[in-house]
Amino acid sequence: MNKSIRNIIIVLTCFLAYYLAFEYFEKIMLIADRIVNYRLISYTLTYFIIGIPIFFGTYIINNNYDIFNSLGLSKNILRGLITAFLFAIPMFIGGLIFNKFNTKISIPHLIAGTILAGFFEELYFRGFLFGQIFRNTTFGFLPSIILGAIVFAAAHLYQSQDILTMTGIFITTFMGAVFFAWLFVEWDYNLWVPLFLHTLMNLSWSVFIVSDNALGNITANIFRGLTIAIAIILTIYYKRRRGEKLSVNRNTLLMKV
Repeated sequence: MNKSIRNIIIVLTCFLAYYLAFEYFEKIMLIADRIVNYRLISYTLTYFIIGIPIFFGTYIINNNYDIFNSLGLSKNILRGLITAFLFAIPMFIGGLIFNKFNTKISIPHLIAGTILAGFFEELYFRGFLFGQIFRNTTFGFLPSIILGAIVFAAAHLYQSQDILTMTGIFITTFMGAVFFAWLFVEWDYNLWVPLFLHTLMNLSWSVFIVSDNALGNITANIFRGLTIAIAIILTIYYKRRRGEKLSVNRNTLLMKV
């Protein structure tokens, strides 16, 4: 069997196993609650438990190679944090100027909705579903991201029952998945860059009263757009300063040449 096809089958099978396990998230968390008796810890443990197929698939694809490196977690964490913070500054400025602080949010809820959500979504969607296909097959950037972006976007549709809002949420989160995947590739597969940026973008909409869904309003989207623009500009500058071409180009966009 062709190696690319083999790896794609492994990725899709393992991600499907994770996706099916996710349906039992609440039940598994209740069991973990009885053991650790602390909701935030049991929430984190549950995410790791249902992610076992992800780690197993990464292990198989990379021939027992360090799965943390393959998923992008062994890269420079500090660089990822500083880079993401620089990118996210406009969203916090916008929140300070145009929105009120959310005084009702609890610390555990804030951690779960920002740090943990950003970590596991980037790890499972970008590090594995996108990353393992793009890095270990002949598929280019677009074929590698399309499935993950669709699933990622669809997972956010619960935020509204209105068809127009749902469409907006789908488009917004779909493009967000593409954007985070692009950052992952261009920053030398340092997952901490999109991971921390995802976390900080979530955080800015949590500490300030901005929107109850991923679509947001006009003002919020202006500053989100500024964050994305700065991220793209500084990423291109980073590559040029290192004398490197963009990794996502016409030779890697559809199929790797």
